[in-house]
Amino acid sequence: MTSIGIMQGRLSPPVRGRIQAFPGDGWEEEFRKAAALGFGEIEFIFEAPDWEKNPLSNEEGLERIRKISAETGVKVNYVCADYFMEKPFFRVFEMERERSIKMLKRLIRQCSKIGIKGIEIPLVDNSRIETREEAVLFAKSLRECLPVAEAGNIRLLLETSLNPDDFRALIEKIGHPLVRANYDTGNSASLGYNPMEEIWKLATWIDNVHIKDRKLGGGTVPLGEGNADFDAVFQTLRKVAYRGSFILQAARGGDEVKVARKYLAFVRRYVQTYLS
Repeated sequence: MTSIGIMQGRLSPPVRGRIQAFPGDGWEEEFRKAAALGFGEIEFIFEAPDWEKNPLSNEEGLERIRKISAETGVKVNYVCADYFMEKPFFRVFEMERERSIKMLKRLIRQCSKIGIKGIEIPLVDNSRIETREEAVLFAKSLRECLPVAEAGNIRLLLETSLNPDDFRALIEKIGHPLVRANYDTGNSASLGYNPMEEIWKLATWIDNVHIKDRKLGGGTVPLGEGNADFDAVFQTLRKVAYRGSFILQAARGGDEVKVARKYLAFVRRYVQTYLS
């Protein structure tokens, strides 16, 4: 059964005006809101600011996640590790790269304790890969973490701004079954990529899909108001027999719960039309 979830923080007021951030003390209430709306999961956020306060960082926090998930039926299958957008594995001093590797290993171990399936590593914006040398260094860094990922059976999902050929080449270069792809409908639209071509070329590796809309060359807009071709996306996902999660990462609105309800209905229509 297809699972539709929402990115953590999207059911709470924005943190310091940011579109995406860990929601602080209100994170548990989001599980109750998500359950009431009918979401099946929440994709957690792990970011650099105040990372020690994130419940993923300590045993007490993990127990709280486990408990609220069991109470509400809302799962945590994936973690969006925005930490590595601020602290990437390249364009930094070697000491900083080693610290990021150490943090990823730590996060993998923590996630494995509560049955999380995968960790998404964003390679966009500040952490986008721009040269062949950066791709090589990223692949080297990820390989250092793979024994820990194997021990915890945690998938490492890459979300990149690379064209589909280079994205596929990066995954094939790393060459490990736990290294997968996260597909983002909005980022693809902003970059002007053909979603059918992308999905066909990455189909073997796509584990999770972020749903958002963006204008060509622009920022995030409400679903249906940008250049994301959702019919093409869902038609192609059906053809490649995709059965993973869909995570709402769409534009915010004044009433976050009201907007989330509207977006959930939007995605459900596509799922029912193409994937049921």
